[in-house]
Amino acid sequence: MSNSQEHGKTVVESLRTRGIDMKLEIVVIPVSDVDRAKSFYSDLGWRLDADFAAEEGFRVIQFTPPGSGCSVIFGQNVTAASPGSAQGLYLIVSDIKAARRDLLDRGVGVSEVFHDASGEYAGPDEPYLFGRLRVPGPDPDNRSYRSFASFSDPDGNGWLLQEITARLPGRVDADDTTFTSSKELAAALRRAATAHGEHEKLTGEHDEDWPDWYAEYIVSEQAGKQLPL
Repeated sequence: MSNSQEHGKTVVESLRTRGIDMKLEIVVIPVSDVDRAKSFYSDLGWRLDADFAAEEGFRVIQFTPPGSGCSVIFGQNVTAASPGSAQGLYLIVSDIKAARRDLLDRGVGVSEVFHDASGEYAGPDEPYLFGRLRVPGPDPDNRSYRSFASFSDPDGNGWLLQEITARLPGRVDADDTTFTSSKELAAALRRAATAHGEHEKLTGEHDEDWPDWYAEYIVSEQAGKQLPL
C-alpha cells in the first residue's frame, strides 16, 4: 500500500470514529412582505449578510443575530411554508433583562420576563419549552434555562429569549470553551469570583494562582464537569 493510500485510510477511519461535523447554520423564516421583514430584522441590530435577487421572482435575504453561529433567511420563493408559521425560535442570552431592554429600546414589542409553572403543562398561554403556563417574573431561584421573554416579527413568526448562565453537563465539548458575548464571559467570571472567594475561605489563605483557578472553573462549568473546590 502506498503512503497516499495509507493516509487516505487513516483520514477515513478518523472521520468514522469522530463522526462528521454537522453545523446548523440556517433557519428559514416564511414572510409575506420581504422588505418589511428586512426592515424589522435590521432594526433588531442583526447583521445583514446577503440580499440576493435573481430572475423569476427569486430573492433571498440572510441575517445573523449578534454572536450567533446560525443565521436566518427569508425572501421570495424561498419556502412554501405559510408566513408566520415559524414558532419557537430560541435566542439564547446571558442576561434576559438586558436583552429585553435592548429590544424595547429598538421599538420591538416584547413580553415581560416570565418563568414556567413548575412543570404545569395545561394552560392558555403560547407553548414554550417547559410548558404552557407563564408565571410573571424571572425564575425565583435564578436557574439557568428557566427565564424567558417572547416577541414576534410582523408576520407573527415567534421568537423566545431564553436566559442561560450555565450549561448542562455534556452540552458543550470539553475541549471547546467559547463565549458568544462579553456579557456572557463577564457573567462566567463573576460566578468564578464568587466560587473562588469560598475557596479561599476554605484554605484560609490568599491564592496567588487565582487566574489558573478561574480558568479551570470556567472551563469545567461550561463542559459540565466537576467544579474545583
